[in-house]
Amino acid sequence: MLWFSFSRHDMADTSSTSFSLNQQLVLITGGGRGVGAHLVRAFLREGARVVINYLHSEHAAQALAESAPGRALAVQADVTDGAAVGAMVTRVREHFGMPVTTVVNNALPEFSFNGELRPHADTLSWDHLQHQLEGIVRGALNTIQATAPGMAELGFGRIINVGTNLFQNPVVPYHDYTAAKAALLSLTRTLSHDLGPQGITVNMISGGLLRSTDASAATPAEVFDMIAAGTPLRHVTTPAEFADAALFFACPWSRAVTGQNLVVDGGLVKN
Repeated sequence: MLWFSFSRHDMADTSSTSFSLNQQLVLITGGGRGVGAHLVRAFLREGARVVINYLHSEHAAQALAESAPGRALAVQADVTDGAAVGAMVTRVREHFGMPVTTVVNNALPEFSFNGELRPHADTLSWDHLQHQLEGIVRGALNTIQATAPGMAELGFGRIINVGTNLFQNPVVPYHDYTAAKAALLSLTRTLSHDLGPQGITVNMISGGLLRSTDASAATPAEVFDMIAAGTPLRHVTTPAEFADAALFFACPWSRAVTGQNLVVDGGLVKN
């Protein structure tokens, strides 16, 4: 299905304007379940066309795609594999007839927020760290490099990296996960300098422990209660609330914002 056909003249015209959400093609990595599924629903609700990237969650991703016929496409690709990501982006452009305008780097390697089973200082290994760095940082880099040329053609692009408030408030020291997300924040800030002249913004949206996702399912209720008590809103942020906040960085209202990290955790952490 072809939604838009851009000529060079069209591309030049769009470089001075922003795309509203209902004009955009949004790629959400790890979009088949958890926070990713909430992100998919939020963008679909606002009229965007959405690519639901998944690795193992085929059934869930296809079900999400079927909820918005013609506007959603589920595509399997391992984001740590640059060739696979490139092939996905090519397929998506051919399917929708336009480049990806917004990327949400949400994919997370296998991880559980279980404070009892986390690697401690004496058991933390480089393999733990490398596993998270590969999935979080390498995965994001692959998708950014694959989609940035198409964004540059349009003179418009939005890259939204999913972070965490744990590197500001390590209430539970998940060393490997937190280190990888901190590295992703650094990449967010440095890439904003390289990509800004092409009309591409790069930002991060960071949640705390969300109530609840697959990854936070192992978190005891008393931990959630402790977090809620420490927030001005006395409330643990939900995945749907987090996803709604992500829309800001894709919409025209954020056109002058780049290199930033928005913490969405009910006010627990303040920048």
